[in-house]
Amino acid sequence: MKMVIAIIRPDRFEAVQAALVEKEIHLMTVSDVRGCGSQKGFTEQFRGSQGTIRLLPKVKLEIAVNDEFADIAVKTILENAGSEPPRVGDGKVFVLPLEECYRVRTGEQGIRAIGP
Repeated sequence: MKMVIAIIRPDRFEAVQAALVEKEIHLMTVSDVRGCGSQKGFTEQFRGSQGTIRLLPKVKLEIAVNDEFADIAVKTILENAGSEPPRVGDGKVFVLPLEECYRVRTGEQGIRAIGP
């Protein structure tokens, strides 16, 4: 089992989610997050004063998948999360080993707990 974590631009979320659903990947946790990376934020003018916004809004997807779906999930995210043309700040994808998973309702564990 794998945990796929993706940090993407908020405006790309709908496209990524739709593409994942097409690949039969429906189960995910989505969070609105803020972060900074090599993009380093931007300067904004508000009522005559300038301020630097360092933490930018992003969307974090957490997707627990069986091993055979990990590469499909990563490829789908990479194909749909980027800007056109590609820009700094398009996001990151992390793949972590998932030691165990339990379904609270039934007590099932492992790959049976991930499925619907």
